[in-house]
Amino acid sequence: MKNESLIFGIRAIIEAILAGKTIDKLFIQKGLQGDIAKELMQLVRENNITFTYVPIEKLNRLTAKNHQGAVANISPIDFYDLENLVINTIESGKTPLFLILDQLSDVRNFGAIIRTAACTGVDGIIIQKKGGAPVNADTIKTSAGAVFKMPICKVDHIKDAMFYLQGSGIQVVAATEKATTNIYDTDLTIPTAIIMGSEGKGISTSVLKLVDYQAKLPMYGDIASLNVSVACGVFLYEVTRQRL
Repeated sequence: MKNESLIFGIRAIIEAILAGKTIDKLFIQKGLQGDIAKELMQLVRENNITFTYVPIEKLNRLTAKNHQGAVANISPIDFYDLENLVINTIESGKTPLFLILDQLSDVRNFGAIIRTAACTGVDGIIIQKKGGAPVNADTIKTSAGAVFKMPICKVDHIKDAMFYLQGSGIQVVAATEKATTNIYDTDLTIPTAIIMGSEGKGISTSVLKLVDYQAKLPMYGDIASLNVSVACGVFLYEVTRQRL
């Protein structure tokens, strides 16, 4: 956790949540009691914030200040509302291009993808609130600052985001080695959202069942797959090539 985004103290964290700040990580002391602690926990559950119970020694390592049993890490960026972003993109008259990241966990891959997305005209990146890589100092550095210019939406469920995109006339294309069609035979000139999977598991099976098309990159040699940020770059530049 980086000090520039670290907050501590139960009341300070409560106020951050009430102010609409995105809490990336929340550590709460095991056995924490009291009315104000109950107020914090109620807010945490109402806002579906992921938290971890930890021993006080963990909190003491995070900060030497009086943390009162709670330490949090605030996201350095504000997240966009998906519906508003989609509507504004369509109304702008350009052909929409969105990127969905399904449980991508490595912050450096995340940052590299954001940087490439900014270079290829992506209108927004969609991530899930739980389970994905946070936006932290490493993400910012790897993105070369592009994270401050690229709209990022956090959603409760990837599937709901896909349904909304499809209902808005945007095809969802999965980048997966399980596909029988390669990327160069896929029409990406129309409104499109490309979905990339996690480093280890790829796109989840339940999500794959809901996409409009699956596409793969042709592979030669003994290595079975590319790094996800590299694969994402190839997909996005194929969109650029087709739309030129």
